[in-house]
Amino acid sequence: MQLEARRYSLSGQVQGVGFRPFVYRLATELDLHGWVKNVAGRVEIHAEGEADALVRFATALIAQAPALAKPALAQMHSVPAVGLTDFQILHSDATTAADIHLPADQFVCDDCLAELRDPANRRYRYPFINCTQCGPRYTLIQALPYDRSNTAMRAFPLCAACAAEYSNPTDRRFHAEPIACPACGPHLHWKTTTAEVQQDDAGALDAAVTALRSGQIIAVKGIGGYHLLCDARNDDTIARLRARKPRPHKPLAVLFADLASLREAVLTTAADESVLMQSERPILLLPKRADCALSALIAPNLNEIGCLLPYSPLHAVLLDACQFPLVATSGNISGEPVLTSVAAADKRLAQIVDGWLHHNRPILRPADDSVYRVIQGRARPLRLGRGRAPVELQLPTKLPAPVLALGSHMKNTLCLAWDDRAVLSPHIGELDNALSLDTLAQVAADLQQLYQVEASRLLLDQHPGYGYRQFARKSGLPLSAIWHHHAHASALAWEFPQVSDWIVFAWDGVGLGADGTLWGGDAFIGKPGQWQRAAALRNMRIPGGDKAGREPWRAAAALMWESNQQAAMMPQEEYVLLHNAWQQGLNAPISSAAGRLFDGAAALTGLCTTASYEGEAPMRLEALAASYQGTVTPINMPLHQDDASVWRADWSALLPMLCDANRSQSERAACFHSSLAESVRAQAHLLRQATGSTHVGLTGGVFQNRVLTEQVIKLLTQDGFTACL
Repeated sequence: MQLEARRYSLSGQVQGVGFRPFVYRLATELDLHGWVKNVAGRVEIHAEGEADALVRFATALIAQAPALAKPALAQMHSVPAVGLTDFQILHSDATTAADIHLPADQFVCDDCLAELRDPANRRYRYPFINCTQCGPRYTLIQALPYDRSNTAMRAFPLCAACAAEYSNPTDRRFHAEPIACPACGPHLHWKTTTAEVQQDDAGALDAAVTALRSGQIIAVKGIGGYHLLCDARNDDTIARLRARKPRPHKPLAVLFADLASLREAVLTTAADESVLMQSERPILLLPKRADCALSALIAPNLNEIGCLLPYSPLHAVLLDACQFPLVATSGNISGEPVLTSVAAADKRLAQIVDGWLHHNRPILRPADDSVYRVIQGRARPLRLGRGRAPVELQLPTKLPAPVLALGSHMKNTLCLAWDDRAVLSPHIGELDNALSLDTLAQVAADLQQLYQVEASRLLLDQHPGYGYRQFARKSGLPLSAIWHHHAHASALAWEFPQVSDWIVFAWDGVGLGADGTLWGGDAFIGKPGQWQRAAALRNMRIPGGDKAGREPWRAAAALMWESNQQAAMMPQEEYVLLHNAWQQGLNAPISSAAGRLFDGAAALTGLCTTASYEGEAPMRLEALAASYQGTVTPINMPLHQDDASVWRADWSALLPMLCDANRSQSERAACFHSSLAESVRAQAHLLRQATGSTHVGLTGGVFQNRVLTEQVIKLLTQDGFTACL
């Protein structure tokens, strides 16, 4: 028998996903000898055996890879056979050039759950159970190659039993780097504001469950940060949480034990449930049932609940014991990043919680939960985080040098790009405080260290007031500024490379425009690098500028004053002073933003004049529109061209309807949405006549509004456009 030998190099998602044990078992089954090892971001294999077995081996490396793996065969070539007599997993090699692909954190698998719930198993109720197919990855990896010594688990030497599993090719924990058990792994401890302490796992779990059952609020250290947990049915407890955080109205996510308990609270489809069950275990917004037994304070004035299923063994143990759904909101002070360290959680959450369920496994980087919403039959990400990020993307061309894009001020996310690759960080949040800016700096440094890429230039928004400007200046790197809505349009266009000419509607709160005004209700024609502003909503001057996001009455006042009408909803003591300042253009920036139009509409209907969180007024307006059972006739928003040849949609035609107290609030909300959808269609027709383009992109935060977006897509499709979201 003549032996042949092949050398394989596999890139992609091949570390931290059980790929080396899979290769070992596959080679053994095919009677191949050789080795497999991690290098810096890749897996290399040397295999010797019969030619037919080597062919089957190469095919199976891709076709039969573990579910979490995403391998790509980068290289395969023949090499001399050296007469090896077995197959081994070799020590990792970090000396080669890096081709890093980081694995995301994974939910606890069914096999581990079964052990977790088996009283006879040595890992019974052990909250850090994992295997090659589940458990934390991104949040505990210090560096690649992915070995235990390069993770947060390096401080926990394996006991004899775990070492035997780790070394056994037939065991599913064979080379599972985060492997642990009660004898050698991390542990919980419980403490309260009155200094009560429980050091052992069972005692800490029981104390935490007792607190939850008695209506207390607890902080729980998880995979990517802390959660605040409490009984999702208890009005008094949730009211205390809202008062302490403070978070008076912003919706709270709910953690359900399983799909059966979730179905008792919300309406689901098979597609919804498949999203909830996917590996990242995201939060998904779902409509409340009329007979939902959860507290009405979960999502006041809204008709959806953010739902998620357990993704960590600690979640599973707590829910098994409690037997009721739990509020699971980010463990932080509102507006600050999620906390990851015991010391910070003790200090920052002392005025919020009644107790802490800590553990001693370090969280090396924060990762908040991902959030999705189903729009037009597809789950769309509102926030990417734990289990999904970092997101690795392929660029259409190679970059001349590595760059780090700093994103926006609100809902910040970073992007590191080099060669033909781009990596999106997990959600960071608003950059309104020093802690958030520290997190941005940490994530920026961490991405470059992990991927072994050093940015040579920073990309940032043109707005001079964004929080990261000081960080950018201190970096000493060259800076390139991008127009906010050009970035929106280009990001959407990248997702549809087959389209060469676009009509893109970029609707959001506000972003600085090329003419010095605040855009956000605009349509662009062209393609990336060649965008031309072709249409927009009529401008308004907003008294107080950014304050309108939390005080929608200011946007309402702008709408009325621009139309030479009284603004009755304003606090009267401020009316004269503010109106005079507005007339003189003092702190009254000009804006075309659709988000501000939504704010004004919500205030004019009497629905929301003061908001406790960003986006509250538009969200409540959408919920009200969705509840309307009748039919409405859209109001025409006339179009005219301004001096810059930009088509302007005039919202003033909507004001009599919005102020009409003889119509219900829900009818007015529905009519407002319908009228805006018709305006998008009218603008698209004009721009198609000018350009011939039939592809219409919808991007920006306003198009996270399902009522508006689905109406727009329906109208555009009826008229022969291809709508892309």
